Amino acid sequence: MGVDLPDEADESPDGNADRRDEKGDSRHAGRSGNTEAETRSRQDCYDDLRTTVPAQEPTTARRITAEEQAAAEKWDKEAEKSRWMWSEYERKWPPEERVVADSSGDARRSRPLSFEANSRVEAACDRIAELEEKKITPAMRAIESQDPDRRLVGLEHCRKGRERVKEKVQDAINLLRRSPDQAISRVPDAIRYTFQYRETQYTQGVLTDIGRLREQGFELNSLWNAWSKDQYKGINSQWIDPDSGQRFEVQFHTRISFEAKWFGP
Repeated sequence: MGVDLPDEADESPDGNADRRDEKGDSRHAGRSGNTEAETRSRQDCYDDLRTTVPAQEPTTARRITAEEQAAAEKWDKEAEKSRWMWSEYERKWPPEERVVADSSGDARRSRPLSFEANSRVEAACDRIAELEEKKITPAMRAIESQDPDRRLVGLEHCRKGRERVKEKVQDAINLLRRSPDQAISRVPDAIRYTFQYRETQYTQGVLTDIGRLREQGFELNSLWNAWSKDQYKGINSQWIDPDSGQRFEVQFHTRISFEAKWFGP
């Protein structure tokens, strides 16, 4: 009959018998008569973990938590500010007064002229037509007759169409917050003329005709030299008839610059 050998599990690698029982292995604590571990409930252990584990978290984890808390507080402040700004926007511009862009993206036409404004524009267009036919165009013809080396061109288009005038008035009312009367009076080119000169006589011809316009009693409001520009070439001027307050535009071109204006890119 063979000799009983120690169980491999009970022998240490150096051949000595395992002494874990003598050292009080926790797995044998229950069998050794220690009843303290047995009396702790699972809830007690869970509570210990809740207080012990956070204290053992690495510094990086605590830093991330702090950053997240700071970000949350910043978000709350920004959200509160945004809600205040939106409430102010709604107070100043109620929904019924806002300009909503149409499908073409042109917000200027989303709010049509009111009946009153449209009526005023129609009446203004009637006055403009009468003033152009009876006073301004005859004066421009008189100036033209003083120099046969240049002429008025595009005279058949000297008066802007009513719909285009209405669009400009609508822009001024909706975007610049002007009254209908202010918007109508400030349309600069409801009436417009173009003098065309020979290239060799351009500079002197423009200076002479500016003097002739003043002799007719018109007041120069602005003068814009665009010969240095990349696209539009020529000189553009705006005038006022002092008797009526009507504004009109006079352009000064050579044959080449006039054709570039109409047929260029």
